[in-house]
Amino acid sequence: MKAGIIGGTGKMGMLFSPVFERAGYQVIVSGRTTDVTSAEIAQTCDLIIVSVPIRDTVQVIQEIAPLLTKEQLLCDFTSLKVAPVAAMLESKAQVIGLHPMFGPTVSSITRQTIVMCPVRVTGTTLSDFRHIFLREGAVCTIATPEEHDRMMAIVQGLTHFVTICMADSIRRLDVDIGKTEPFMSPVYQIELSLVGRLLSQDPALYADILELNPFVPEVLAACREAAGELSGIIQDGDPGAFTTFFSRDTRHLGTYCGRGQELTDALIECMVKK
Repeated sequence: MKAGIIGGTGKMGMLFSPVFERAGYQVIVSGRTTDVTSAEIAQTCDLIIVSVPIRDTVQVIQEIAPLLTKEQLLCDFTSLKVAPVAAMLESKAQVIGLHPMFGPTVSSITRQTIVMCPVRVTGTTLSDFRHIFLREGAVCTIATPEEHDRMMAIVQGLTHFVTICMADSIRRLDVDIGKTEPFMSPVYQIELSLVGRLLSQDPALYADILELNPFVPEVLAACREAAGELSGIIQDGDPGAFTTFFSRDTRHLGTYCGRGQELTDALIECMVKK
């Protein structure tokens, strides 16, 4: 069996190549520096995975789609699913959209989540393919492409938006981060670490996640509305209104509030030990 990763010379392709090799595949990769082309992978491999930047994904899929047969399995590693899956369905191949919910800096996929969107695939193929990841210790979540993109508008879109806004607020205030260190609380250190982690990566990735997901605008509208209401309460100096605002969110998150407390307590304890 042959597995071809288009864009496989990138970090995500390099992370997953050994995964498929351990599953019995001969892995072939293509990229800007390889002699192997996307067309060659499409014509010779049983499993084809497109692992290129989000903005390029649909175009790459469209280029190889006419070359594929119904015996092949076509997948992608993109952070969005609706548009790439629609493009993959234009081929004759079986189709499963994939989204690894982690970056390529992890040491393995053990205990990491992979979202799978099986849209045209036999039950046996899906079971066998899913088992590749389960055998590595990964967690597989099944969703439709629309369910995936709606959830990513929260999990990625909202999270990244708020993190970038925190960074830009610090910049607008002309705050010297170094001078905040003597005043640093554990929570601030965690938040600032998330800011640093995001800003140390490729801005094009975050631009695509925020700009190309059709469900992000409604999420950001809710975020702006929440920020506006909370700002008004703070400006009015009304502790009762603040408690009402705070308490309704506590009720909505329910038991996760306690879980979040436990998780961050454990994280803070690890930070102190270091």
